[in-house]
Amino acid sequence: MNTKNTEYLKALRFNWLTKHYDTIVSLTTREALFKKKLIEQSDLIDGDEVLDVGSGTGTLAIMLKQSNPNLMVTGVDGDAKIISLAQKKTNDKNIQISFKQGLSFDLPFSKSAFNSCFSSLFFHHLTDENKLKTFNEIFRVLKNGGQLHVADWGKPKNIFMRLLFYPIQFLDGFETTSSNIKGILPKLMEDSGFIEIKIEQEISTMFGTMTLYSAEKPISPAT
Repeated sequence: MNTKNTEYLKALRFNWLTKHYDTIVSLTTREALFKKKLIEQSDLIDGDEVLDVGSGTGTLAIMLKQSNPNLMVTGVDGDAKIISLAQKKTNDKNIQISFKQGLSFDLPFSKSAFNSCFSSLFFHHLTDENKLKTFNEIFRVLKNGGQLHVADWGKPKNIFMRLLFYPIQFLDGFETTSSNIKGILPKLMEDSGFIEIKIEQEISTMFGTMTLYSAEKPISPAT
């Protein structure tokens, strides 16, 4: 698979920052809090097949598995180097998680493979076209009635939160981040066929507003 796509951005945009990813995210985004809240808003049960889209170094996938060891957790990311970091973290913790290399807008999984899909701090790396394609792909791989849970930069709660977000835009690019702060992710979810789309929480961080979303795939989707 060719991941040398001009629209593909690595974690923190630059290769030399990859090894510092966990430290930077932990210190600047209230990561432990928002990922805990993201998991808590879900309705996972024993045996659920769960996909973490844009899994990065595996922090969310690990937290999902730790929240319920009976979940079947898979992570997918386009960056082979960061997948290696994720696999090492899970091996060190003796946790069984499957990581695969693949692009979010062309997921290497069959239709209706997962009960739930999660994503954190990933969609702001994608162009609007690939945001929509990714939601379409997530819709495809979810089972009927499956859940989607997303945490990413959202519409600023106030002007202070907006000003704090500029460093993220300089780092990750204005083209991919602008739609996040306009609050269009719910509309893209709707365009992909999702229902019951909700903003669950908005959390203030040192770089802006972290927004937690939820949505569902209809039990009987239109054909």
